[in-house]
Amino acid sequence: MQADSTQHKPAWFITGTDTEIGKTFVSCALLHALRRAGLSAVAMKPVAAGFDDKGRNDDVDRLLAASSLQPPLELVNPYGFKAAIAPHIAAEEEGRRIELPHIMATFAQLQALADAVLVEGVGGFCVPLGRTCDAADLAAALQLPVILVVGMRLGCINHALLTQQAIAARGLTLAGWVANRIDPAMSRFSENLAALQERIAAPLLGVVEHGTTPEKAALGLRLPGHSE
Repeated sequence: MQADSTQHKPAWFITGTDTEIGKTFVSCALLHALRRAGLSAVAMKPVAAGFDDKGRNDDVDRLLAASSLQPPLELVNPYGFKAAIAPHIAAEEEGRRIELPHIMATFAQLQALADAVLVEGVGGFCVPLGRTCDAADLAAALQLPVILVVGMRLGCINHALLTQQAIAARGLTLAGWVANRIDPAMSRFSENLAALQERIAAPLLGVVEHGTTPEKAALGLRLPGHSE
């Protein structure tokens, strides 16, 4: 039996402290950082909810635009649902089931195409995907190191630390975290950032300033395992 060369390719699961905290933005920035490092990089959004009448989803489009290549949409987004609601509800309304083995198979196909793959979760780490599985189960099935996007706003310390505990409970490695300044008026930002650095047992990969672009944000991010 031949060794699987894809097992040594870098890949990460991107999760967040909540929904709407910039997972896609940070994923795009990381794609640009990977490409600057000389790697072909692609992202997948296994589950996405909220498609327009033309069958387009903003998150999926942004990930494709930031990727090195343009693989078939069914690989980038194997499960897309029209209503912008919790995915398990959207799936049930459409009479569909989110199957983890299918997502794992599409991930393997993407790994064969690119040097590095990012897998962006949906919502927070424990968002349900069905009656018996959630996004944390997906991360565990893929067995990927996790990058946590912390939306910097009031309450983020609690959300970040609870997510860290949930990641550890699944036996996964927290490879690093990104502080995303979604609230530019956040009171005591530097103090909150310091508190997170003291309590998150993983390196801070960078701070994303409010109002920047993924390309510019990439310049201030370091990849997990890289000192610079």
